[in-house]
Amino acid sequence: MNKFVEMSTFVAVVDALSVVGASQKLGTTKSVVSQRIKGLEKRLGVSLLERGTSLSLTEQGLLFYRECVRILDEVSLAEEAVTPGRTDVCGRLRMTTSHTFMCTHLSPILADFAARYPQIALDIVTEDRHINMHQPGFDVAIRLGTLPDSTLIARHLARNLTYLCASPAYLQRCGTPLHPEELAHHDGLLYSHRAPGGVWQLVHQGEVQPWRVRSRLRSDNAFSLLAAAKAGLGIMVLPLFLGAEAVEKGELQVILPEWRPDGGNIVALYRKTRRDSPVIQALVNCIGEHLGAEPEWERRLRLNGQLP
Repeated sequence: MNKFVEMSTFVAVVDALSVVGASQKLGTTKSVVSQRIKGLEKRLGVSLLERGTSLSLTEQGLLFYRECVRILDEVSLAEEAVTPGRTDVCGRLRMTTSHTFMCTHLSPILADFAARYPQIALDIVTEDRHINMHQPGFDVAIRLGTLPDSTLIARHLARNLTYLCASPAYLQRCGTPLHPEELAHHDGLLYSHRAPGGVWQLVHQGEVQPWRVRSRLRSDNAFSLLAAAKAGLGIMVLPLFLGAEAVEKGELQVILPEWRPDGGNIVALYRKTRRDSPVIQALVNCIGEHLGAEPEWERRLRLNGQLP
């Protein structure tokens, strides 16, 4: 059995999380895929997959998967480099991004990308928790926020400008805080993934300082927090990509503009072995083109004189 066929089959099984899905992708039968995996495990002398109600990787399987992806990526890049007259961009691209950003801005951008590149098959996973890009199956992640040091390539797309906001009704009822120390006496609408222990990290004159806020409502869904803020339930950390329209309409007001939550940036993350992938570069360029030097949600607020 050709080793590249075995490796491609194994990667397809892991990406699809099933033998059936892999067989459909590869255009072969379930039995052929199963035989290839069994033959591969026999040749290597290790179990690569845990077979139960769902497939999962063994420790050896995860290590082998990562190496297979790296090798197959390099083979693809080598073929692209020497293929004469190859100008089309094609292939499969599996990406992950924030559910919130997908719903607010990324969906029409990806629709345009798909129309531009009909030979690219997109597989999109939305998850507000950050998926480990070193885990199997993903080519690129569109992330928002501050990023830890990483061995991944991070390509800047736009800034993720973020402020503390509350509704006029809440501020009239409870008062407008003039200093972060007052937040401890205000109702906070907390995003579960970003405010452990009810503490907001605010940047003032380049220095990050923690400030405690009283928890009124906690959720892992940004849309529910936005609705609660507009309903006057409290103060929230609001990224402008999500709440610019509410600020425009006067439904929410920016407070403590000199003490801003660090929203970080919007970036594309991918492995160094994929830095020359034309498929990934096409996607990243398309998103960057749509967002522009100044995202449209920031531009609207600036033109309206509503950007602090």
